[in-house]
Amino acid sequence: MTAPIAACSIGPNFVTPDAPVAANWREARAASIKTSREDYRNWWTAFRDPTLNRLVALAYDQNLTLMEAGARVLKARAILGEAVGEVYPQTQQLNGVADYTKLPQSDATANPGNAIKNNFWRVNLGGQVAWEIDLWGKFRHGVESADAAYLASIAGYDDVLVSLIGDVAANYINIRTLQAQIAIAQSNVVKQKQALEIAQARFKGGATSELDVYQAQNVLAQTQAAIPQYTAQLLKQVNALGVLLGEPPQDVDGLLRSPRGIPAPPATVAVGIPAELLRRRPDVRAAELKAVAQSAQVGMAEADLYPAFTLSGALGTAASTTNGATLKPLFTQPSIGFAFGPSFSWPILNYGQITNNVRAQDAELQALLINYKNTVLKGQREVEDGLSGYVQGRQQVGYLKQSVNAASNALTIALSQYQLGTRDFTTVLTAEQNLYTAQNNLATAQGNVAVSLTTAYRALGGGWQIRWGRDFVPEPVRDEMRARTNWGELLPPAGQKPPATPGLPGPSDLGPTVRPPQW
Repeated sequence: MTAPIAACSIGPNFVTPDAPVAANWREARAASIKTSREDYRNWWTAFRDPTLNRLVALAYDQNLTLMEAGARVLKARAILGEAVGEVYPQTQQLNGVADYTKLPQSDATANPGNAIKNNFWRVNLGGQVAWEIDLWGKFRHGVESADAAYLASIAGYDDVLVSLIGDVAANYINIRTLQAQIAIAQSNVVKQKQALEIAQARFKGGATSELDVYQAQNVLAQTQAAIPQYTAQLLKQVNALGVLLGEPPQDVDGLLRSPRGIPAPPATVAVGIPAELLRRRPDVRAAELKAVAQSAQVGMAEADLYPAFTLSGALGTAASTTNGATLKPLFTQPSIGFAFGPSFSWPILNYGQITNNVRAQDAELQALLINYKNTVLKGQREVEDGLSGYVQGRQQVGYLKQSVNAASNALTIALSQYQLGTRDFTTVLTAEQNLYTAQNNLATAQGNVAVSLTTAYRALGGGWQIRWGRDFVPEPVRDEMRARTNWGELLPPAGQKPPATPGLPGPSDLGPTVRPPQW
């Protein structure tokens, strides 16, 4: 098949705008931060938690939002096929008519003197072709726009996957943190019950007033009240995890049954440099590709300012049984007729509609270019937020461990001195409250450090690489779609490896604007 005739291509040539990028991270000098590059494909394995690894795998296979994003990739791929077809003859159709006519016997006007038989057959067969020559690149820009939109949909899928993994990890860490807080509350309830028993014994022995008993009961009840509060928060987190896994909340309980502490982050983290975000983060790539697609739309709009030249042709044959004729000559030379030739159209008086459409498309392009810069800035902010939370949180954990150790020793001494009568019960109550607060704060800080590292890894754009060599929709969804619609090669059948996808899809991965049709 010959390539469509093309002379030039009007419209802007896309250039990726310069985005403000820092030379290094604010926390780069911290001992726990390394600026060397690292493969973030399976970053969650750094927590060394088999349950977390299992949850991420389940979410990748079952999350419904990710499946929806995968279906939209297939939609964008099909739309690209439509755009490719527009480069070729836009009108090509066959038509035919075979009808039987019976004229009224009394219709002398329509058939004077019975010149035509009252009953006859008439057959017409033919075809038409019209090809608007792509002189100004309108249809090639359409392919370029659809190609970029397709790659943007892949980047959008990757962004959903990155967010999904980050949400699963953060949710799981919150669950383990709440479980730890419940265990801390239960442990302190045991300690405070022991203190209450001591106060009751001393009251019964006349060594102290009943005030100590009431104060002990007050502190104990407050600690006990925290357990249902944390339990309610825990169940909400489990319910949210169920949605991420695409399962009812009840089915998630079994995955969390094995007791585990709060996932411990690694002592050091390699984060590279900010400039690497421009190619790794899917949302940055998506923002750039959307601008590429819109740049092509500007070219399409500008092409409407120029005349459109079309080559058209028609070929047909006709025969009827009037006047004693037969249908046998239908495919003979005397019955065949044809017409062909060029034409053009030029909307000269468009009252500014085309020009203003170009302006509107250009304004949208400018908005997307600004959005690209903003996306780069937001990405850097998210990494900085995660790193600062990780670095500063590790210091906080170190201090809180000292606080817990001191509070525990203080409570032991306070109880001992209270039993000996050298300290009042207020000292014991203060020591109990300090210990519970310190332990609870430590658990919260440990969870925050892990979540902050999760935020940093997510902001660094890692995790989407696990989809390499995999379909964008799982096998059951793929089979359902193939059973309903002919997807051809766009949706590989079961057992067939999907085509390789670019590692870092971007504008450089755009295909040729003229390529064979995709049936």
